[in-house]
Amino acid sequence: MARIAVLGGTGYAGHHIVAEAVQRGHTVVSVARTVPAERVEGATYIEGTLLDVPSLAAQLDGVDVVVSSVAPRGDMLGQVRPNLEALVAALPEHVRVGVIGGAGGSLVAPGGPRVVDSGFPEEFKPEALEAIGVLEDLQADTSGRDWFFLHPAGGFGAWNPGERTGTYRDGGDVIVTDAAGESFISGPDLAVAVVDEIETPKHSRERFTVGY
Repeated sequence: MARIAVLGGTGYAGHHIVAEAVQRGHTVVSVARTVPAERVEGATYIEGTLLDVPSLAAQLDGVDVVVSSVAPRGDMLGQVRPNLEALVAALPEHVRVGVIGGAGGSLVAPGGPRVVDSGFPEEFKPEALEAIGVLEDLQADTSGRDWFFLHPAGGFGAWNPGERTGTYRDGGDVIVTDAAGESFISGPDLAVAVVDEIETPKHSRERFTVGY
């Protein structure tokens, strides 16, 4: 069993990752700026923020895997990329890092173009481009640290929750769509994919996409 810290553990993606990891018997710490009233039984909740990297790095002492589900939106726009890069550099090299990005950085088809460059809504581009920047920083890392970066399906979000089926498809670099061209994955099944990757790594220092 792994010791997993989930940054943004009270958000939509983070909450589901915490719940799935606890259900499978892992030791899980949820990190967010506030501790919620409703908590996943069996998880530990602490207050912490990417905006204070030295303190956050100290709080993560002893974990095996750190998964960031902090979205670069609102007051975190422009803050996630530099602070996550600093946090990764501050963590011991044996700690594996996972990042939940957005659909924008995935490819429309093998070889490109990217989703963000293909009729992507302008209002969401800054968030998407910052998430892509996080991926680029991981790809440029020369420390040898293990990491993975997950692009969810285009229809992933709290506004479209879905249910846990325990199934998903891995599209590699290409966004996953169904026969009708729709791209979707539920919050619980995104969490299944994340915890599967932690338990049985298939994407060492790689990105991958998930959907139905």
